[in-house]
Amino acid sequence: MNRTAALDRSEQSRRNSRLPERLATGAMGLFLIVFALLCLFPFWLIVVNSFASTKSLALNGYALWPNEFTLGSYRFLLQGKQLFTSYGITIAVTAIGTLLGVLVTMLFAYVLAHPKNRYGGILSFMTYVPMVFGSGLVGFYLLVVQWLHLKDSLWALVLPYVMNPFFAFILVSFYRSLPYELNESAKIDGAGEWSIFFRIIRPISTPVIATISLFYALQYWNDWWLSLLFIDNSDKYPLQLLLRQLMSQMQLSSLNHGNVLTLPPAEGVKLATVCLTIGPIIFVYPMVQKYFVKGLTLGSVKG
Repeated sequence: MNRTAALDRSEQSRRNSRLPERLATGAMGLFLIVFALLCLFPFWLIVVNSFASTKSLALNGYALWPNEFTLGSYRFLLQGKQLFTSYGITIAVTAIGTLLGVLVTMLFAYVLAHPKNRYGGILSFMTYVPMVFGSGLVGFYLLVVQWLHLKDSLWALVLPYVMNPFFAFILVSFYRSLPYELNESAKIDGAGEWSIFFRIIRPISTPVIATISLFYALQYWNDWWLSLLFIDNSDKYPLQLLLRQLMSQMQLSSLNHGNVLTLPPAEGVKLATVCLTIGPIIFVYPMVQKYFVKGLTLGSVKG
């Protein structure tokens, strides 16, 4: 009986000792929930008010729920076929650019990180200098237009971003953290450099490659600068440039218009533009989220 009471007292004491830890865990969980809601609050305002009427936005500003619900902003954006064409161009450029960029960066970084590459120092220097000092806009434009003849070509939106030096150095840091014994054992079994890279190095590089892929996809998806420089044919406008041109036209229209309530739905279109622009790319992150932090950490262990 005394032994049972002692066990009960021991269990009660253990529970009491864990109480502060449980309270701290609960408080931290509550804080994270509140913080997450605060982070989602701006997105909620953008999505909800993209369905608000121009009159409601002009008189009441942003609200948690629109006073007048309308699809006018989306109808304004989706009229005609150009938006869908631009969507297709942006998706194609993002997909092709990301695949090429990741492949070229992986191979180049592997060459830089290879311990038996006698020209590794020179190649690293040649990679680092362009990352710090650019060629200038004039030289860049002449290279793409007059030398490569890529004016009004979708390759002008892909090739300039194919090899990012910063992403390459992240991969170099990761490759140098791998034991070279993996290469030596594979060579003993008769594998060549291509087989070693694609059958051994690439599979264990999945986290850092997924991180680089996300960076490349965001870079291509959000870019409008290259299309502004090299694309004159409006049928080849990517999504970002089309929306930029559309917003510029709406701002000019608002300057020349008298009554704010009869303007084109400028504020609503801005919010709808954000929703349409980030909609597809925001679904890419959950697919690589489990690799994201791990990839950055692995790529920063050694310099």
